[in-house]
Amino acid sequence: MNEITSAYLQKTGFSHLDPKAVLIDMDGVLYNSMPYHAEAWYKAVSSQGIACTLEEFFLYEGRTGASTIDLIFNRAYGRDATEEEKKQIYTRKCEFFERKGAAAVMPGSFDFLQQVKSLGLLPVLVTGSGQRTLLSKLSHDFPGIFTPQTMVTSFDVKYGKPHPEPYLIGLQKASVQPWQAIVVENAPLGVQAGVAAHIFTVAVNTGPLPNHMLIEAGADYLLPDMLSLSAHFEELYTLLTH
Repeated sequence: MNEITSAYLQKTGFSHLDPKAVLIDMDGVLYNSMPYHAEAWYKAVSSQGIACTLEEFFLYEGRTGASTIDLIFNRAYGRDATEEEKKQIYTRKCEFFERKGAAAVMPGSFDFLQQVKSLGLLPVLVTGSGQRTLLSKLSHDFPGIFTPQTMVTSFDVKYGKPHPEPYLIGLQKASVQPWQAIVVENAPLGVQAGVAAHIFTVAVNTGPLPNHMLIEAGADYLLPDMLSLSAHFEELYTLLTH
């Protein structure tokens, strides 16, 4: 048994790894959208006179909009935001984000998804997004990959990442156990969520955060981008199953 698999099994207490599904984050994994999200959050929050930095919103990736706003309000005012405040700020955030136009597909992501399918694995989307147009966009950019039954969005969950709930629901939708899945994430909070669900978690560092933040979040395997994952996924799959 190789060191990577052995470390995961020792950490979780499982006896083996037998991947049947791959649970995949969207922003920063399938789309190069995180710079747009971070800028939109920064503009929406700072327009309320609340001090913040552009960089910090990369750290909040994976949280629901409401929990991100509560985090900011507790820091600034020592309280959660009201429902009206949340609605106002999140609406502005969405307006700023939409003005940026469509984010580009992350290089290597479609080839990776095709490999997942060719290996007989089930791809399941696990995103904190609640965009109503999500399925049509995914169907256009990644035809034949996802269905409504293989997607977990903000409408499905009560708790956002780093809580394991999104990935636990992903397991349910795939009808698999934790040792039968692989998570692909790009953000520390998403990595924490995958690890908390006891799933083998691959981190792809497509953003500006240093590698050590993804390792410290518990990533089982780290790659620099989606092109690298695409190039090495079959090799990784073979490693995990032998």
